[in-house]
Amino acid sequence: MPFEPSELILNSDGSIYHLNLLPEDLGNTVITVGDPERVASISKHFDRLEVRKAKREFHTHTGWYKKKRITVISTGIGTDNIDIVFNELDALANINFERRTLNETQKALSIIRVGTSGAIQEDIPIDSLLVSDMAIGYDGLLHFYESDAIRDLSFEEALTNHMKTPGFSSTPYIVEGSRDLKTIFTQEGVLNGITLTNAGFYGPQGRTLRLTPKMKDYNSKLSNFTFKDRQITNFEMETAGIYGMAKLLGHEAISLNAILANRITGEFSEKPNETISKLIAFVLDVISE
Repeated sequence: MPFEPSELILNSDGSIYHLNLLPEDLGNTVITVGDPERVASISKHFDRLEVRKAKREFHTHTGWYKKKRITVISTGIGTDNIDIVFNELDALANINFERRTLNETQKALSIIRVGTSGAIQEDIPIDSLLVSDMAIGYDGLLHFYESDAIRDLSFEEALTNHMKTPGFSSTPYIVEGSRDLKTIFTQEGVLNGITLTNAGFYGPQGRTLRLTPKMKDYNSKLSNFTFKDRQITNFEMETAGIYGMAKLLGHEAISLNAILANRITGEFSEKPNETISKLIAFVLDVISE
């Protein structure tokens, strides 16, 4: 049965509603970034640029780096945008827009997040690179989908029992990243960790400016938690949504983090742009091999 116009929304030129992309605009390898300006920081390394489109915070460049066709797309901040971007990326890969039906063969994209993050373990150095083995979502996104089969329910239960968060807080969901992609990005000098995705940058991450977070010991409780001898290593705002949506839709996804802050020691990088550039170069070199 064809998808209704209210479900699969297309623009007048036939492109998908928010991303403003046509199926042919999309490469099989996709790099996601939060910041729209970071798209050009990656595509400037391309040998050839084929597509340059933008709508709202969603900026997309598709081109060739060595022998690999790559799409770089900005998601903006937060898993609410991840819900939009990943549903529409999947539609571009797997739905016939003219017939409004699923393609007979489903395509699996390789999706790599290139982003920034803050450590919550004292021994994680500023300006290090970290690949997220698993992600914990305190944002609620995956609870809107039938997702029990892809989640680590025992891990979720242990964390919930440890944190004893007030009723206002979302129940965490926990999803593993792509094992295949993790293997190629796990290299000497790159840390491996468990990443927590928050619903915001200030109160949801325990920051205090003029407003006081409701959970005063949130960060310390998270940093002291262990499950099967593993600790939560870092905070950010997209990875859990990326892992959950990718796994539900049959895509491979991994998150690479530039550690710019350490929330335990109070440090922030003195060279954030250099660290992000190092991460970009690393990712391009790995995926082009």
